[in-house]
Amino acid sequence: MLRLDIITVLPEMLESPLNCSILKRAQEKGLVEIQVHNLRDYSLDKRHRRVDDYPFGGQAGMILQCEPIDRAISFLKQQRNYDEVIYTSPDGEIFNQSVANRLSMCGNIILLCGHYKGIDYRIRENLITREISIGDYVLTGGELAAAVMADAIVRVIPGAIGDEQSALSDSFQDNLLAPPVYTRPSDYKGWKVPEVLLSGHEANIREWELQQSIERTKRLRPDLL
Repeated sequence: MLRLDIITVLPEMLESPLNCSILKRAQEKGLVEIQVHNLRDYSLDKRHRRVDDYPFGGQAGMILQCEPIDRAISFLKQQRNYDEVIYTSPDGEIFNQSVANRLSMCGNIILLCGHYKGIDYRIRENLITREISIGDYVLTGGELAAAVMADAIVRVIPGAIGDEQSALSDSFQDNLLAPPVYTRPSDYKGWKVPEVLLSGHEANIREWELQQSIERTKRLRPDLL
């Protein structure tokens, strides 16, 4: 079973996405355990629960402090060994399906959500094993990135989706975009489903799907080829 421990200053941002749909069912099936930890619980400032401070050097903004992050990660590491301690950072490696597939085979992962102007760099130098970005843009915090990563990782765990072949045929699993899909009725306003999909000839259908995937990838995402 995979365990995800998410450290954040805004745990309420994760309540809905982590408790719906596939993520909810995967937890109910015992395929994954997801625990969200409020970084403020690890602050030495018991009154104000402060976890941030001004940066040295006079730069604008606030930075998450070393101590509460170190205390949170150390507390978790006392209970189990972790395969990865991941920091959600806009300057990390780009998250993609290949990364999601590899992380789905881990046993225990910590996701540290960045916030404000980031975290004290000493944490990145000494405690973080991997930095991951979900795209070349900046979010208010790493919570949404953590939710995206959790969803992508969990859905490829065997048993998370009722039809496991569905996950294997998703876009990006083979560096190709998925082929077009259609459902009933076969003729709507004169918009017709391709005849090959109605033929029942499986080999021809698979060939058509492959050609469509290649064509769509060339047209829409040539960088994947």
